[in-house]
Amino acid sequence: MENWLINLFDWLPDGWRYCLLLGLVAFFESLPAVGLLVPGSTLILFAGFLALHGKGAIAAVIVCSAIGAILGDLCSYWLGARSGVALLQSPLLRRRLELVRQAELFFSAHGGKSVFFARFVGPVRGLVPFIAGCTQMRPGLMTGYVLISGVLWGLAYPGLGYLAGASWQRVELWSGRFSLLIGLLLAVTVLAVWGRRKLAKRRERGGRKALHGGKNSPKMPAAEPPAKDDR
Repeated sequence: MENWLINLFDWLPDGWRYCLLLGLVAFFESLPAVGLLVPGSTLILFAGFLALHGKGAIAAVIVCSAIGAILGDLCSYWLGARSGVALLQSPLLRRRLELVRQAELFFSAHGGKSVFFARFVGPVRGLVPFIAGCTQMRPGLMTGYVLISGVLWGLAYPGLGYLAGASWQRVELWSGRFSLLIGLLLAVTVLAVWGRRKLAKRRERGGRKALHGGKNSPKMPAAEPPAKDDR
């Protein structure tokens, strides 16, 4: 075994502390502000690779990652429902207003399904559940999407790292390409929704102008009654 891997094993905690660490990584990556700073998917992928070499059981890694992701998404939803407006004014989110707008457009276009797909797209992973809370999405529907996406994510990322073995860097590359593909689809969807809304606003303004012009158009003078015949 490589020396760097042995040193890493010695540095990382063991047992339940290691499982707790993995759960916290997945949890914090799912939060709307902190998630922008935590590379949780890469770390969980690497945890699957470490499990193959004896650091923790792969089943424990999968379970802890899935639980952390599910709880993180639900917490993000709760934060949006309780104090979404205040958090949007926080310094970290104000610097990412464009990303927040993209998450809003993506959610408005796809509704609950966006919560599922966002789990696999790094930049909006913690923002879409937060937006769902801001819009008061039904808790039952939200929980269903979060459970399904969290379990699949918890299976996929540690599983990829575990199955990759020594080729984990290649799997990381392909997982990044998969996220990029979903991100491109997200960008196309956002642009389509944005264009449709802009076109609708233009049509609405055009209709108002036409209506306003019709009200203020000059009135034709009334026709004079025919002159009476005095004969």
